[in-house]
Amino acid sequence: LMLSSFIHYPPLLVFSNTATTSNNNRMAKSALRRRRGTRQSSSSCFSSPIIQAVLGGLLLVIIGLAGGIIMGLLAFSSTKADPSLRKPAVLEPNELVANDVTSNNNAVVGGNVMSKQEFEKQVDTIITKEDFLKHEAIIGQLGAFPYYPESGLVSKDHDFSSFTAPGGSRFDEYKHGDSPYSYSPGESDALARSRRFHVKKAMEHAWKGYEQYAFGQDEIKPRTMRGDNGWGGIGITLVDSLDTLWLMNMTEEFYRARDWCRDKLNHNVNRPVSTFETTIRSLGGLLAAFDLSGDNAFLDQAKDLGARLFKAFGTPTGIPSGQVNLATGRAQNIGWTGNQAITAEFATLQLEFRLLARLTGISDYKEKSERVYKLLDEMNPKHGLYPYFIRNTGKKPEFGNDKITFGAMSDSFYEYMLKIWIQGGRKEKLYRDMYDRAIQGMHDELLTLSSPSGLVFIADKNNGKMDTKMDHLVCFMGGLLALGAYTDPQGFHSDRAQRDLKTAKSLTYTCYQMYARMPTGISAEFVQFYPGKDFESGRGAPHYLLRPETVESFFYLYQLTGDPVYREWGWEVFQAIERYCRTDAGYGSLKDVRKTSGAPEDKMESFFLAETLKYLYLLFDPETPIDLLHTHVFNTEAHPLRIFPAMDQDGVMDLLEQ
Repeated sequence: LMLSSFIHYPPLLVFSNTATTSNNNRMAKSALRRRRGTRQSSSSCFSSPIIQAVLGGLLLVIIGLAGGIIMGLLAFSSTKADPSLRKPAVLEPNELVANDVTSNNNAVVGGNVMSKQEFEKQVDTIITKEDFLKHEAIIGQLGAFPYYPESGLVSKDHDFSSFTAPGGSRFDEYKHGDSPYSYSPGESDALARSRRFHVKKAMEHAWKGYEQYAFGQDEIKPRTMRGDNGWGGIGITLVDSLDTLWLMNMTEEFYRARDWCRDKLNHNVNRPVSTFETTIRSLGGLLAAFDLSGDNAFLDQAKDLGARLFKAFGTPTGIPSGQVNLATGRAQNIGWTGNQAITAEFATLQLEFRLLARLTGISDYKEKSERVYKLLDEMNPKHGLYPYFIRNTGKKPEFGNDKITFGAMSDSFYEYMLKIWIQGGRKEKLYRDMYDRAIQGMHDELLTLSSPSGLVFIADKNNGKMDTKMDHLVCFMGGLLALGAYTDPQGFHSDRAQRDLKTAKSLTYTCYQMYARMPTGISAEFVQFYPGKDFESGRGAPHYLLRPETVESFFYLYQLTGDPVYREWGWEVFQAIERYCRTDAGYGSLKDVRKTSGAPEDKMESFFLAETLKYLYLLFDPETPIDLLHTHVFNTEAHPLRIFPAMDQDGVMDLLEQ
């Protein structure tokens, strides 16, 4: 998420959010009991011991023959066998990917069968927000997942230049939070690996251009093939990309970047930088690189940068300033804010400074960054929703405006409410309580359905009046809501968790439509919703900045639910990026996603490598070490950091305890 603008853990499924492996076992045992019937007493002629012995022998022979025939059929059947009895086939490129669940159109789930017509009859009645909130998600009742491509695996020489956006209003079954099809764990993995290959190739292409034309500079201009130091020359793209290189096993590139960090990276920059952006991109990137590799070159640089950035916390209120001079330590708010602090900025520093405190033993990093949330909690806004400006120059922080949004300038504050709680081992109640209050407030005040399609989205509220727009930035909320549902203290099957997961899926479908309905297959910066026509590209903002939030939610929802639809949507988005954003030296943003004839702009944000390509790679990576529920939490720039209990388990010393 950007303001400006696992030890492998198998998916918790078979049928997404309600059917688990143990549930399947219980259903199977129940079915067996029904087939066996009940035993009755008898006094017929067959009660003679001799006759019983003869019949028993014959019965054993018959059972043996029948068992042999049945096992033979199971071993050789490719469509009727229980998936657990079949070994997965090794698929070659362009071989048809077969669904490994069932070959018929109706799936039995908990004894229930639903036709497509019955499903449509139920969901077609969802018109209002109240209808949506009352709707009980339908899980796995329409048969096997039907959307795998007939072309099978993606060949290594796949041609992206012929991609044409397939259009919107598809996959309508998913728009209200249903997961209607059945699927087995990992059934899309072979296809995903063939797609993962191409995402890595995209990273290799972009990194080659950066190394050749701009190595060590803040950004590369992907069309004119030259470097740019708009961030002060602190290697922002290089540092932001370190963990992407590591996760993609680009080892040689990673260690060349490490050498530059060790020998040439200099944070003594005599100019103001964004406290927020530099923390999430540079400090977060260095901490993640150290956490993954254990190389002290990254920790040394993180210590230096953290000490410089921390000067921003020296305000009367304790709410840090928006800018800080890395050389002099002089801090100030950003000029255009009217000398106010931006909520998403000062409340999105805590994951990084809490981890830095643990690694350095400097308790101030932890205490002062956490104090920000205590101050915000004391402000206790209505519905748990905060405006995006806070005055931080007086004795106490005060609200600076009345604009409520989950988009720009507020977004990652709500993200860190949940993620700080997860980082600390789900023990610090303050953060989870703030999150749950805010999500309830979002459902009550901002959640809206479009017409005529009934797309679920999160609107803004300006001075109490609804503004039916949604930023692309808001699309991170699908992943966040799903993570919150799977970690809900009330339990995953609680009404609250199920509501949040349903909203997560519905919102992510809407974000997918923001891509699919554009001629390029790529979303605009924001969309405006209008009665009777769903949405259009936001006025004055038809551009695409290579943003990651939608594919971020695809990754979260796939890893948590295992539903292969998120991989299908992610592949569409990746193909569109390849088709319309690729240049000879990287990838560029688009000026107008409504025009298929436009060339990429001469701008590639570092978050394209740090987030967009990383999330796409992880979406297609069955072997990822990243585990959202047990070992890792992502900062808002997609830098994976081990949670504190995982660090404890791995024997990483907590210097705050020394």
